[in-house]
Amino acid sequence: MPTQSPCDNDSACVVGRSPLAALAKHQARARGVAEALPERTLWSQYHAELSPIGWHIGHCALVEHYWLAETILGETPDRDAHALYFPENSTKSSRGGHLPDRETLLAWTASVHERTLSLLIDPPIRLASHSLMAEDYLLHFLEQHFAQHHETLRYCLAARVRAIDAAGDTIPPSKAVLADPSLPPTVALEPGARRVGTDDVRGYDNERPSHTVTLAGAVLAERPITNAQWIAFMDADGYTEPVYWSDSGWAWRRRCGIERPWPWHLDAGGRYTWSGPGGWAPLDADAPVSGISFYEAEAFAAWAGARLPHEHEWEAAAREQRLRGTGVVWEWCANALAPYPGFTAFPYEGYSTPWFDGRHVVLRGGSRDTDPGLRRVTFRNFFEAHVRHQFAGLRLAWDWPE
Repeated sequence: MPTQSPCDNDSACVVGRSPLAALAKHQARARGVAEALPERTLWSQYHAELSPIGWHIGHCALVEHYWLAETILGETPDRDAHALYFPENSTKSSRGGHLPDRETLLAWTASVHERTLSLLIDPPIRLASHSLMAEDYLLHFLEQHFAQHHETLRYCLAARVRAIDAAGDTIPPSKAVLADPSLPPTVALEPGARRVGTDDVRGYDNERPSHTVTLAGAVLAERPITNAQWIAFMDADGYTEPVYWSDSGWAWRRRCGIERPWPWHLDAGGRYTWSGPGGWAPLDADAPVSGISFYEAEAFAAWAGARLPHEHEWEAAAREQRLRGTGVVWEWCANALAPYPGFTAFPYEGYSTPWFDGRHVVLRGGSRDTDPGLRRVTFRNFFEAHVRHQFAGLRLAWDWPE
């Protein structure tokens, strides 16, 4: 599959894109997912850290209703929907048992989506004059929120493939992949001041404001690490040699029995098969490794005599068109999510602030399933260090030579 690079500026990814048209497309896509899958699939939880597919579809509809009808127009809150579809009000493990049947879910979400589009196409004065509508902010917010959940639905589908075929009986035969101990070519990011972040209306609060950082310089791998290169790490006892691992990473690996990337299946012949949202496929030696935690990425980097890039190094190199192979897997960075200088929580206090906890690590770049509306160099994804379901890989970095 050809790689896609993120934009080299804040606006190139969305030129010619209408946020309203994009939102309508996401709404139709969600209905299509609900209609196409077996009903039981909508309510099933296939991974402990992922909500059922039906919950994501209902949640996105409620977010539209909450901001437009309840927050701006002052309508009475839908308490039952709040109790189920707002994440702080229900645990992931309990959500499937409280979801309505498919017909009810589709009817309710369709009515919400229809009203959303009607309000946004011809907004009443109270809506049109609201501060959240300035520069189409709310349209961009709703579009991007839906886009993020569509990517999460792809994670759910990949988890479903693994859950259904857990015994391995229906996994097709694979082919042997030879280890590649080489490392990617490198590019230089010279020391100096760089702009990071954005002031664009589409940027989330954790991407703002644009500001200058001073970088000490770094050498970055031109491309992400491949499956064949990861096999070289495994063949060199990378998963069983504690010297490559942080203390917390090693404790996690031993506790969870981690031996390979999350999507990989090892058959009796020592060959690997990879599971994605659409099913199982032979492991592609040259594709970026995917389905690894921050702990695993950190261990590989130590084994390779390297480190992970800081997100500012990644962003600076991407803006300067130094990186290749971006947008295929999310790339773990070395730092935890933290507020930028001058950070202001928006559109509500809890959007980013709870994740500035030192435990959520930044990822950059996007995956194959990341929507074009989110493919910008300033976008900051973040997960806890142990998470492996989000199509993440790594790119190496080295300190600037003295």
